[in-house]
Amino acid sequence: MEFVKEFATFLHQNGIIKFGDFTLASGKKSSYYVDLRLVPSYPHEFRKMVKYLEDDIAQNIGLDEFDSIVSVPTGGLVIASALAIETVKPLIYVRSKPKDYGTSKSVEGKIQEGMKVLMIDDVATTGGSVVNAIKSLKEENIAITDAYVIVNRMEGVDEALSELGVKMHSVLDILQITETLHEQNLVDGTVLEKVKQQIGK
Repeated sequence: MEFVKEFATFLHQNGIIKFGDFTLASGKKSSYYVDLRLVPSYPHEFRKMVKYLEDDIAQNIGLDEFDSIVSVPTGGLVIASALAIETVKPLIYVRSKPKDYGTSKSVEGKIQEGMKVLMIDDVATTGGSVVNAIKSLKEENIAITDAYVIVNRMEGVDEALSELGVKMHSVLDILQITETLHEQNLVDGTVLEKVKQQIGK
């Protein structure tokens, strides 16, 4: 898992993941903050991340097992776009709320009934936005059985998705990241303990 170690270190060194006391958009308290929207500002690491994601999907699911890649704006869409170019797959995305002008549809891009899609997002905590997106897709009779995130914050997303019949995959989870950084003495034991408490491990 050389990539995992390298990538975790890169995230930490560039302040893409920070440890401390944070309040998230949901109002929830967190012992760390991760903002993957910064990754595309580092093109070499961004490309490595997308390539690693592509290889992981190829091995675990198979690139022929789905018709299109789907994402939710905005964090995941940047990653999904890069992946769509690398894999030469069509890309669609699900708006968080349907636009209130024009066609007022919630799924953007070319879709047809019975097509199978693979969901891509950047970070998942409880899976709220992904869950809503999956429901929108199912309303259009689009099949989805798998979702990928770069970082799984491990706070209920796996369970939330499995209730919808979707398996959650992640390139990294927060425990792996923190443990890797701890092994390299980049964060201390109290930081690791706080993260473990947060995810109930």
